[in-house]
This record gives sequence, structure tokens and C-alpha cells, in this order.
Amino acid sequence: QVQLVESGGGLVQAGGSLRLSCAASPASGRIFRSKTVGWFRQAPGKERDLVAGITWNGGDTYYTDSVKGRFTISRDNAQNTVYLQMNSLKPEDTAVYYCAADLKYYSDYVTIPLTQYDYWGRGTQVTVSS
Repeated sequence: QVQLVESGGGLVQAGGSLRLSCAASPASGRIFRSKTVGWFRQAPGKERDLVAGITWNGGDTYYTDSVKGRFTISRDNAQNTVYLQMNSLKPEDTAVYYCAADLKYYSDYVTIPLTQYDYWGRGTQVTVSS
């Protein structure tokens, strides 16, 4: 089991920044450190999609096209935490953001399909006002 908790969401004006954190419980840290972690988002009435992902050692990252150049994913395995730095936020970034860990261990590449992720957090709301 991997227990994940997201934090850092909030209300921000367009052009502003937020940093989201996805923290694993100490008891699940060893598993968390071996997993790819993805940040997903889901806006009302829309599907949940992968925004960014990072492999267990940071060797591969993924960004969906709409956030490239604005969002940066990173991880600190010593702290069992994955971060999503979001800059130049736009109203269309408004959504609930979730982090999730990949089913596989020690993957070399970020997995994209949502169905390949397990151990979901409960999400954090990000609202960008225009």
C-alpha cells in the first residue's frame, strides 16, 4: 500500500504560481521511491488526464503539451515527496489535481494511461481566476 496526500492547491490569479506536493506516508516510503508518480487533473465534466509524470529516479519526465514550459515536476526521495511547480497559470488550469503511483516498479519511462496507475491521493483544488 502507498498512501499519498496532495497539498498546495488554492486560488491564484492568472499568471501566478503554485507548487503542489504529493507526499507518501513514512510506512509506504520504500515502495513510493520505486514508483513512477504522475500528476493528473480533472476539471468539472471532463476526464482525468495525466499532466506530468516522473520516474522513480527522475530519469524520465513527461508533460502534456498544454503545460510544457510552464510546469515542472520533481521529486525528493529522501522526503518521499513529488512536487509540481506550476508557473504562468491560466484559467484553463483550473481543476482538481491528483497524484498517483504507477503499478510497475523501477520503470525507465513514464506511464501515460490512467489505468496503469494505482494508489491515488484524494486531490487538491487549483482555481485560477482571470
